[in-house]
Amino acid sequence: MPKKVKKKKSNVGKIFLILFLVLCIGGLGGGFFYVKSSLEPVNKGKQEVFVVEEGQDFKSVLKNLEKEGFIRNATIAELYAKLNDDFNYYAGNFELKDSMSTPEILKFLSDVKNAKRDAISFTVPEGAWARDIAERIEKTFGYSKEEVLSTWNDMDYIKTLAKDYPFLNVKEIDNPEYRVKLEGYLFPDTYMVDVGSSLDTITRTMLNRFNDVYTKYEDEFKKSDYTVHELVTLASVVLFETADEADMPKIAGVFYNRLNQDMMLQSSATVCYALYDEFTSQLDCEVKVDVDSPYNSYMYKGLPVGPVLNPGEAAIKAVLYPEKTDYLYFLADIFGDGKVYYSKTLEEHEQKMKEFGLEL
Repeated sequence: MPKKVKKKKSNVGKIFLILFLVLCIGGLGGGFFYVKSSLEPVNKGKQEVFVVEEGQDFKSVLKNLEKEGFIRNATIAELYAKLNDDFNYYAGNFELKDSMSTPEILKFLSDVKNAKRDAISFTVPEGAWARDIAERIEKTFGYSKEEVLSTWNDMDYIKTLAKDYPFLNVKEIDNPEYRVKLEGYLFPDTYMVDVGSSLDTITRTMLNRFNDVYTKYEDEFKKSDYTVHELVTLASVVLFETADEADMPKIAGVFYNRLNQDMMLQSSATVCYALYDEFTSQLDCEVKVDVDSPYNSYMYKGLPVGPVLNPGEAAIKAVLYPEKTDYLYFLADIFGDGKVYYSKTLEEHEQKMKEFGLEL
């Protein structure tokens, strides 16, 4: 999988590294010329494909470059890379010439477009926010995070997508209060995506996977009293509350019970997303419940205005097949084994809160 290597060094650290290396290899005069010559091309007429394997660490890449005769000195090359803060390298097949200097080779390896391979492995973690997925796309394919998010908020683009994906309801998605309009539909999975793919292709790859799940449960979606968008929104809340698939249907049932009784949903998941840029830790979601946002289910009744993350199949299935109970509250032992405890009344819930030292 493509890697991004960040070499963050202070100026003092850079100077120290240079002086240390120079002194180790023979003094200021000779050391300077040694370093300079070590970065120059090998220049023996070699032109071959150099392979960077998936998951290969940077040092081994440099050692192989030296071993195969593309660079003169792996140690000097590593130093050079450390002095360039945002150096990237990608897995793939690179057509190199030994007439290229070490800096030119490193720059060549840092451009994903030079990676000659059929596809790149790209993973969308379950429960990720759209902005986190955008960052992964930036690191893997080179599109900037800002460009990705702008595309996913472009209603003209979304209207085009909606022609191919029946689960995208333009009227519901076209809401100025949404953080990211495609939030919830960027399906978590590991994909193999062609190198040089357009942002549209990458986006559709995730939507295609969502469509597989939508098609699988299409009858259940249509039978529900809630729209697809509302169900995806609820699924996103359920996933945030538990990663245990066994608990998802019961938690979904609790939320349905609260909605049916016109109670506040009161999910900390919605607080996290309401905080968004101000979100720093899980504790924020528990104590900053007064943040004024249409996503905050402590402030507004009903479902949040939109999905608060991108759910997988288990969470979607849970809201389509909720477990029917009389429970209105639940509490996870976040300081222990994560077990979820359910209550029918507020009094029972408050007692459990006290037992776990989480008094209201």
